[in-house]
Amino acid sequence: MTPRRTTRGAQTRDAILRAAADVASVDGLEGLSIGRLATELAMSKSGLFAHFGSKEELQLATIEEARQRYVREVIAPALGWRPGITRLYALCDAFLSYVERDVFPGGCFFASAMAEFDCKAPGAVRDRIAECQEQWMRTLERAADDARAIGELPSDSDSRQLAFELEAALLSANWYFHLYKDATYLTRARRAVQTRLSNETARAGLHSLPPDD
Repeated sequence: MTPRRTTRGAQTRDAILRAAADVASVDGLEGLSIGRLATELAMSKSGLFAHFGSKEELQLATIEEARQRYVREVIAPALGWRPGITRLYALCDAFLSYVERDVFPGGCFFASAMAEFDCKAPGAVRDRIAECQEQWMRTLERAADDARAIGELPSDSDSRQLAFELEAALLSANWYFHLYKDATYLTRARRAVQTRLSNETARAGLHSLPPDD
């Protein structure tokens, strides 16, 4: 019986965290509460509280649930493309697809979390958000480094700067798309990403982005 109870408990916890990530993308991590989630999931407060000892623990677990969802929806699909500029573009395109498909009802979870916690004092929740965002930026950077190593970007290309500029286009698309409910902004972001990468590949002596093979 013990394994069955453990499995049931894990499934319940997973369901709580999926709901928590969706709620937090709309109302913020500070908007999470045991009471709100109990109502959302038709659970008792005491039953839900048994899975999380504090609001901070709930917030941190929610961030991890969002991180895993982000990896599945954005990073994993792009890793199927060959290393270099093709993968870098695929990462950006996968992000825009994730926004367009409403993987989180409030738009990109981490864009919302950064806006919510950018001016708050350092703490475990703020630090974890910053760590997740740094992991994403380093994923873009590594793809740019790979492109430079195989000659698809010029040798003096600044991977961190390129990642920053691409991320600026992606975040802008997320905010404008959800504010105006207009997919045109996703198209504009794709165009901006392609133009920025084309400018870099031209400096490397390529006349267009490499084919998607």
